[in-house]
Amino acid sequence: MMTMRKCFLFVLVLLAPAIVPTMVLADDSRPLSVEVLWELERISSPVVSPTGGHVVAPVTSYDVDGDESETRLWLFSVDGDVQRPLTSAGQSAGNPVFSPDGKTLAFTARRGDDEAGQIYLLPMDGPGEAERLSEVPTGVSALKWVGEHIYFIARVWPDKDWDEMAEQIQSDRDSKVSAHQWNALPYSHWDHWIDEDRQAHVFRIPAEGGDVEPITQPFGRELPRSTQGTGNYDIHPDETYIAFNSDSSEQGVDPEIDLFLARIGDDSAENLTPDNAAGDGNSMFSPDGRMLAWGSQAIPGFYADTVNIMVMDLDSEERRNITADWDRSPFGLVWAADSSGFFGTAADHGTTRLFHIELDSGEVRAVTDKTDFGGLSIAEDGTLVGNNQSFLYPPRVVRIDPATGSAFRLDTINDDVLENIDLGHYESVTYTGHDGADIQMWVHYPPDFDDSKEYPLFLLIHGGPHSPITDGFHFRWNAQTFASWGYVTAWHNFHGSPGWGQDFTDTINPDWITAPYNDTIAAAEWFADKDWIDDDRMVAGGGSYGGYLSSILLGREHPFNTLLIHAPVYNMYSQMAADFAVHSVRFGNYWDDPSIYQEISPHYYAENFDTPALIIHGQLDYRVPVGQAFELFRTLQSRDVESRLIYYPDENHWILKPNNSIYWYNQVEEWMGRFAEPGGR
Repeated sequence: MMTMRKCFLFVLVLLAPAIVPTMVLADDSRPLSVEVLWELERISSPVVSPTGGHVVAPVTSYDVDGDESETRLWLFSVDGDVQRPLTSAGQSAGNPVFSPDGKTLAFTARRGDDEAGQIYLLPMDGPGEAERLSEVPTGVSALKWVGEHIYFIARVWPDKDWDEMAEQIQSDRDSKVSAHQWNALPYSHWDHWIDEDRQAHVFRIPAEGGDVEPITQPFGRELPRSTQGTGNYDIHPDETYIAFNSDSSEQGVDPEIDLFLARIGDDSAENLTPDNAAGDGNSMFSPDGRMLAWGSQAIPGFYADTVNIMVMDLDSEERRNITADWDRSPFGLVWAADSSGFFGTAADHGTTRLFHIELDSGEVRAVTDKTDFGGLSIAEDGTLVGNNQSFLYPPRVVRIDPATGSAFRLDTINDDVLENIDLGHYESVTYTGHDGADIQMWVHYPPDFDDSKEYPLFLLIHGGPHSPITDGFHFRWNAQTFASWGYVTAWHNFHGSPGWGQDFTDTINPDWITAPYNDTIAAAEWFADKDWIDDDRMVAGGGSYGGYLSSILLGREHPFNTLLIHAPVYNMYSQMAADFAVHSVRFGNYWDDPSIYQEISPHYYAENFDTPALIIHGQLDYRVPVGQAFELFRTLQSRDVESRLIYYPDENHWILKPNNSIYWYNQVEEWMGRFAEPGGR
């Protein structure tokens, strides 16, 4: 039996080497260091033209010296023969959408005298410069090109015209008052404050130019206040209808996001989901215009509840749940070109796989097997493109064969950077966890791993808690980077992780402790039994919920010499200062049943804290307010436990700026090295 000590959880920030590397690499190779991570360009979801000829994807590059980033649109062809930047350097662009005939590309950018992002049009059938189409003072986002119009979302003052809004923006910019005022929720979301005087609405502008027309404002319903995107609305192919999300809650504290349907030009909208208190969204009209599909959940307050695909016939209004028998949650759905079903992705046993869902029968077929897929886009001829990634390479642009799942790569971006990178290998293993359940875990080995030696363990504890670790590339928490320091590094998908069915995902509610804690200890014991692990050199870390579970480990027995605790949920009551109060909707507030919160809040176990811990947090984190880290740090210092607090005044829940990220990785590497020397012995 291993000696147990107090624990430390999952970190959301990355580290760069600060100690002498212990791995011996080939002369012409180098490890996947944090510096290499910031050399890599990051490819977002591709968009294929309706005719299937062109593929466009945003590609972001970083200037570490300047601590800046730039996103350009790149053009690819479906046969892989074309690969080139489409937009100019020095002018970031995004939101690419094609015209229905595929001859023009619309995108958002902020150029020249633009005070906010505007719509630009670029011809695809010959040389030409992008020309600005819109002049919306609030800026535009979430573009969709349907028929003769380009639709977009803008956050507006509903009682002002565009000129008055421009004046208001300038007045706010010139004001010396920094105060925010709220009279109702929500007041924040993740990393930004919400102006309660503004509303998010859908507008459209003729693609040939002309006046901007409000679409949702006449209905007297705004889009959800916290966040908006293309998943919050869709337009019928003949521009007859709009489907959109709006909050139907009358009390305002806990949103009830419903799906509304309206004829464009009318002054009212019908609530399609008034009887469902849980979330409904991601509406999609079928290509043939006969049906409307959307994702629907059943349990209010449980963001990881299984998503079912609902389909409604627009003529008969008949509805069907076509995935009632499938125990997975599809996302990133696209209609098949012939309206016969859907392609989408879902977490499944530790991998984000591509699935096909047949409309008539509801039959679900796995299209892909290994590595992660996402970011789907489909052409009228059925050409399917998306992103593919794994633990060993960042997202790529691929064309996917919907019959076989084979992926044909369309880009070579990042190949020059990764050419001489010495990567370790990884594998999926299964061990016995809480209550005898099988727990899947990804294990990453250092480059030149030698199983005749003993290595230290760095066990990572993921956030969420309902956010599985799948076979994809993680820039903020890169297991291969941690392994390159000389640690066997592991991610375990403990109870609560999606991809193993609803029961497995929901089993930790409201008891956030018991099953994940037991799974974590069982993972450590699994490693301790291996001849190639030194059980005297074990460390662990996590962020968000991972930070929460790390704080729980501080108060319980565990085998870890130190813990990395990033953005931790430490005090369940003061977590109510966040934009999301844990458990309140489903299980009641603190004053309704204090016992729930007392039983699972880490701060109630502070008398047992004695494990050294590195704590990291950002001021702009409104999902887990920074006071959580300060409370934990003061507690550890008061108990004379060796601890360090790293505070970022300009970062949020994630450490996103290049130099801050490099500092994060370096600090983590230095701290872990003090308590578990890296390398094989």
